[in-house]
Amino acid sequence: MTMQVTETLNEGLKRGYSLTVTAAELDARVQAKLAQARPRAEMKGFRRGKVPMALLRRQLGPSILGEALQESIDGAVNDHFERSGDSPALQPEISMAKGDWKEGDDIEIALRYECLPEVPEPDFSTLHIEKLTTGVEDRDVEESLARLARSTPVFEDRGTDAAARKGDKVVISFNASVAGKPFEGSSAENYPLVLGAGSFIPGLEEQLAGMKTGEQKEVHVTFPETHGNKALAGKAAVFACTVQAVQAPRAAETDDDLARQFGAESLDALKDRLRDSLKAEYGSAARLVMKRALMDKLAELADFELPPTMVENEARSIAVQLWQEEHPGADPAEREAERENVTPSDETVGLAERRVRLGLLLAAVGQRQNIQVTEDEMQRAAIQQARQHPGQERRFLDLLQNNEQLQHQLRLPILEDKVVDYILELADVTEKPVSRDELQKAVEALDDARGENRD
Repeated sequence: MTMQVTETLNEGLKRGYSLTVTAAELDARVQAKLAQARPRAEMKGFRRGKVPMALLRRQLGPSILGEALQESIDGAVNDHFERSGDSPALQPEISMAKGDWKEGDDIEIALRYECLPEVPEPDFSTLHIEKLTTGVEDRDVEESLARLARSTPVFEDRGTDAAARKGDKVVISFNASVAGKPFEGSSAENYPLVLGAGSFIPGLEEQLAGMKTGEQKEVHVTFPETHGNKALAGKAAVFACTVQAVQAPRAAETDDDLARQFGAESLDALKDRLRDSLKAEYGSAARLVMKRALMDKLAELADFELPPTMVENEARSIAVQLWQEEHPGADPAEREAERENVTPSDETVGLAERRVRLGLLLAAVGQRQNIQVTEDEMQRAAIQQARQHPGQERRFLDLLQNNEQLQHQLRLPILEDKVVDYILELADVTEKPVSRDELQKAVEALDDARGENRD
């Protein structure tokens, strides 16, 4: 493509150009499209494919001109980036320089964008990073086993004079009605209910607290608006309840029976599984601490100009996120208004600059080293993410397959971890044995830093 290029802006990473495509080149593109369409064209009085070009242009000209115009603009912009070698940090701003353009005029395109900066790669071998290591002790396994036992309690009768309290299991019989009429599933015998578990209609468990075996009570509740049965959603109901038994929880015995509840063949096998799980848990915690230390050092080493709009957008996103965390009950209109009017603080801008700087550095390293996310890695991540949507797994996977933005969000942390692994292989990493408590304190310090810096 032949075009005239005039630079209109060169300020830091900001660029502006005027691109001119001649009317003759646009007309040649239109003629080519008409010639391509002619063999299939039909018009009364002419055989298929024999319509004169002048008539064909009169019939198809407006639509073909629009296509050719857009192709000329896209081609001019793409050609500019190929020739200049610039990579836009964000979507370029493209517009027609003249608002009164008409057929026969040259196409003058106004192009504005911010370049991605040249990102120098630091000498990663100069980095000194500590890796905390923590062994799994027998007491850690026993404590984890005790938590499992408490999570699967055995319930024992407290006697007829015991008043039900939070954590107790009450065995009830009930007959329920809405507007005086029973409904499907409105009655049950010997129904077990743990007070405080939140497994039944909101408000019912609280009203059963204090009742004793043999007592009866009418409990008034309202079905949630989101109830699965639309006929009951939002409706007031009365449950006539009789308490059959009040049972207190106690931790299950740590034996082979407990192990089998968790899919292990024996108590020893369950302990081995818990040991492996704790080892992985400690390893993940240590990696978080090490990764934060690495990011701090990379932020100090990375020194290059940042695209202003990328920083501005990131700062606004952080500010909106902070506002939403502080106003969890805000309605959608308030959230949207805040998104439009938010003014990031200096601290938020500083955090945005750090994030953008590290993001560009890691992306540049990944590109130079051809570090990529494999299909198997994406599939494993997709399945793991889908499991966080019980009952909607298939729907999530279908959505992911057709949503490039969602795929990007899934791919990005995987790629980041692979780049981090590459850098750590080059860095001077020394292991530092610490206790479980010391590792926990390091993680808590990391959480405190995130709370202060939102990083």
